[in-house]
Formats: sequence, C-alpha cells, structure tokens
Amino acid sequence: MCLFLAALGCDADSDSAADSAAPAVALLTSGPVSDAGWHAGAYEGLQLIGDSLGFRTSHQQTRTPAEFDEAFLAYAQSGYGLIFGHGFEYQDAASRAAELHPEVTFVVSSGSRSGPNLVPIVFGLHEASYLAGMAAGAITRSGTVGMVGGVEIPSARGTFIAFAAGVRATRPDAAVLETFIGSWDDVSAAKEAAAAQLRQGADALIHNVDAASFGFFQAVREARARGGEAWAFGMNRDQNDVAPDVIVGSAVINIPGIFLETARDWRAGTLGGPMLTGLAGGSVDFVPNPARSGVIPAASLVRIDEARAAIVEGRLEVPRIDFLEPAAGDPPSS
Repeated sequence: MCLFLAALGCDADSDSAADSAAPAVALLTSGPVSDAGWHAGAYEGLQLIGDSLGFRTSHQQTRTPAEFDEAFLAYAQSGYGLIFGHGFEYQDAASRAAELHPEVTFVVSSGSRSGPNLVPIVFGLHEASYLAGMAAGAITRSGTVGMVGGVEIPSARGTFIAFAAGVRATRPDAAVLETFIGSWDDVSAAKEAAAAQLRQGADALIHNVDAASFGFFQAVREARARGGEAWAFGMNRDQNDVAPDVIVGSAVINIPGIFLETARDWRAGTLGGPMLTGLAGGSVDFVPNPARSGVIPAASLVRIDEARAAIVEGRLEVPRIDFLEPAAGDPPSS
C-alpha cells in the first residue's frame, strides 16, 4: 500500500497543475487511455474536470481485482473526494470501498449498484447502437452483419441486442453474427474474430472492445484491400478518424461531458444515483463519418433521423438489458 500511495502522489503531480487545496478527483481504468475509445473518453473527461473546475486530478491503470481495491482505498486515504471506476468490472471493489469511506463518492461507469456514496452511470449507449444497426442493415449487401465484443458483461450485451434490433428494423431477413473474445484489449483476438465473421459473409461489422478495436479495424481494412466491400462501425467514442477508410459511423458516448456533469453535481452536493443518460439528453448518438459520405444512403439517414426523434420522444423503445440492482430498502421488481 505504501508503494501504491507513493505512486499516486507522483501521478497526481504529473496529471494536474491545479491548486493543492482544490477538490481532488481520480480515475481508474482497466486499460490504456491510448485506446482511442472507451478509456480515452474517460481520460478526456478527467482532464476536462481539471481544466473546467480546477480540480486536482489523477489517473491509474489497474488490471486486476486486487489492484481495483488497492487503488480505491489508496485514493480515498490520500484525500480524493470523487473517484471514478470506469467500467462494470469496478462495481464490487467500489462497493467495498464505499462502505469503508462514507466521506468519499465512488462513481462506476456502466455500474449496477447504488448507495449513499456509490453512483452508477448508465450511458444509454444501446440507443445509439440501435441507430448504428439501422445503418448497417441499410448498407449490407450480403445480408450478414457482425458484432465483435470484449467481455460479455450486461452493458456490452445490451449494445449488441440493440444493434441487432436496428439491423432487422432495416433488413428483417439479416443474419447477425456475434463473438465475444473475452478481452477488451487483445488486438490479435479481435482481428481474428472480425476476420472469421468476414469469412462467413459479414460485410458490416461493429465492435464493443477497447484497445482491441485496432485489430478489428485492421481486419476490415485488409478485407477491403482484397477487393471486399466490408465496412466497420466505431463504438463508445467518435472513432470516425481512427480508421476513416473503413469506418462509416460511430455509436458515441459523450463521456467527457457526462464526467464533467457528474463532478459539477458532486461539488454542488446534488449527485445521486443512478445517473441515466441517453439520446434524450444528447449524451449518446450515432455519428456518420463525413469522410464516407454516400455509403449510407440518404433515404436511410432520413429514417435514422426519424428513429432518433422517436426514441427521444418516447415513441420508440429500444431493446435493452436492465442490469441495475434495487437499492437497499427498495421493493423487489415484479
């Protein structure tokens, strides 16, 4: 623990130039913030909090459950009042730390559990994923689309259920392939999973991985270099510029904006969970790639806009997985 606390001190000094008396916020990620996706968005959010609110900031990458516990406790004992665990995998460790440190607020991205000082953020990415599915259904020529995921957690499964529903809203007879590789960051495994789906005829593929997305995009790029007509979709962050030659659009979460709102509410004393976000608040969206204009037919973009409006107005309910646990004292759901 002493070594870990020393590491936190160094990291805090390097990550933030804010006044040492300012409130302190920390971020834990289980993967690199250079992933151009999920973790990169969280790190941008941490920086936005520091720049906009003057908070001291620190970030640590933690890979194992033991490291999750150690980092939460080290930050809490070092005076950090707001700590983000960016991913469902942090839920149990955050729950334990919240009990030990009631003076600290713990926020879990895609979390499932609420408490007096434990706040889950539910991003509503399934709504944007549904719109991406509509686009995939519109551009597939083979009638087969693919989905490559990391670890099969409820939030990731939910985005794929919604994507498949969007595909079939446009192309009812479409076949939808699904592969979970068991890792968020295994570039080789994601590349092979995407290549396998391409060999099965998929020509429009989406991912829900982190750093492994680089392998996913490369598989689609190589398929196109061989003369194929495959296209890819980004996820979690606007990835349209990551592989602009193959990405036709991205299902995007405005993670930086959501993190900033969370920190503002925490500073005001109004933060409570769960935080529910989605298309209605502008926190997620499907963003076509302007560099690939024309790949998605104009008529299909109109239908996507109509579906977006219907979701926001409550006229269209997108299939989802409800993974929130009842708060203590709440009656069980029927």
